[in-house]
Amino acid sequence: MKKTFLLLFIILSTTTFAQQKISAEKSIFTTIDNNAKILLEKSKAYSVSIGIVKDGKIYTKHYGELDKGKGNKANNDTYFEIASVTKVMTGYLLAKAVLESKVNLDDDIRKYLKGDYKNLEFNGKPIRIKDLISYESAIPSVLPDDRAIMKTFNDSTTFKLVKLHRDYTKTDFLRDLKTVKLDTIPGTKYNYSYPSLEITGFILENIYKKPFENLLKENLWTKLNMKHTKFALNSKEILVTGYNNTHTLMPHFVDNLWGSAGGKIKSNLSDLMQLLKFELESQNKIVQETQRNIKNSNENWFGYFWDNIYISEFGKYCSKHGGAYGNQVMFSIFPEQNMGVCLIVNISGQETAGILNNTVFDIANDLLVEDKITPNIYGYKQTNDKVIFTYQHSQKSDSKLIKSISVAGSFNDWNPDNKIYQMLQKDNNTFELVLPKSQFEKGKEYKFKFVINKVRWITTPKNALNTDKTEDNNLTFRID
Repeated sequence: MKKTFLLLFIILSTTTFAQQKISAEKSIFTTIDNNAKILLEKSKAYSVSIGIVKDGKIYTKHYGELDKGKGNKANNDTYFEIASVTKVMTGYLLAKAVLESKVNLDDDIRKYLKGDYKNLEFNGKPIRIKDLISYESAIPSVLPDDRAIMKTFNDSTTFKLVKLHRDYTKTDFLRDLKTVKLDTIPGTKYNYSYPSLEITGFILENIYKKPFENLLKENLWTKLNMKHTKFALNSKEILVTGYNNTHTLMPHFVDNLWGSAGGKIKSNLSDLMQLLKFELESQNKIVQETQRNIKNSNENWFGYFWDNIYISEFGKYCSKHGGAYGNQVMFSIFPEQNMGVCLIVNISGQETAGILNNTVFDIANDLLVEDKITPNIYGYKQTNDKVIFTYQHSQKSDSKLIKSISVAGSFNDWNPDNKIYQMLQKDNNTFELVLPKSQFEKGKEYKFKFVINKVRWITTPKNALNTDKTEDNNLTFRID
């Protein structure tokens, strides 16, 4: 009898687990479907590809068509230019060199350059390795100098840039690097610099005595089984074209430099998902080094060439945006939630990156916020004479990474730095701010949001009833 009950228990447990697994997968694909529809509309892209890695499992799906009217939907094997997502790989190789003691973050970069670069300092202060990875090298944003072309930006501008880069070689780059004049002390001012990445590729080649492409193959692509990530495609492989925001067909990158800034790598969603999963490995020392808060910032940081790392409502968030002339990629991870999101659209406009980043958080809200929570008034309550603002941080996230949470709204000019509106930590994950009702006008509607570490404006939860129903979806309250 006992054996019968045990067998029944095992069967029921296995069935329940299988049903829960199917339900979870269905929920993820429903989330992908819903957000893809909105992303197609907002971005005006013809094609959208979405990949999610959650708790080690990968989910992908594709929508629309690569060329309007042709019905040619993308798939996991479709080749795209990944542009600056390359920088995540460059950062990994440099972090590996640091942990192997082949280079030190405080080293003068000239230690690893061949030739005389007396100009790469300001008032006797040299550019250090850590200034490169945080975009604070004080080196100009681009080489070759494209300022004349960029004065007028229209549908023909990218074609002019391609022509400029077509004949620009490594020799030209190193020659021009000797003429660069720094305008500030390295390590003090943010300036997103593509030359900093090409310098890093050059440095890595000098350290390891191997071509940069070979370093990528040996240390990442082969290990992660990224068989379809490469500098050059063969004659049978097709790199898809894309469009700008007027739906003009755009050219591909032309890059004769090291490829460490993002002008050479082609990949597909299948391979990018392997890299995304890899970036979530919490026990991988090199991966963790690439995401480290090197300068101990109380706001946001850059790790090794990430666009942004900060603390969100879902814990640490790392993002890298890749913008080619005709497509864009958003490569993002929530390490504490063991989740990553990769988005690819075949359109490239000034607003595309922001739309992609918002979509990442829309997906996170759909998957990480409990659906069963009853819709309610969120973020505040009132007593007889007080307004009490309350924020509850994710239980899965380390609240020690939160240095400040503020309430910013229409009552304080949306200023997260206002000292009066800084919240106090009540327990491990709860933050609170108590203000007198007399500070607010009776009957007037006020709008607000919570801001983590002065940089992350928290997305309003989908179960909140007190919102202004605008695109920003601000929280609201009114004094009784």
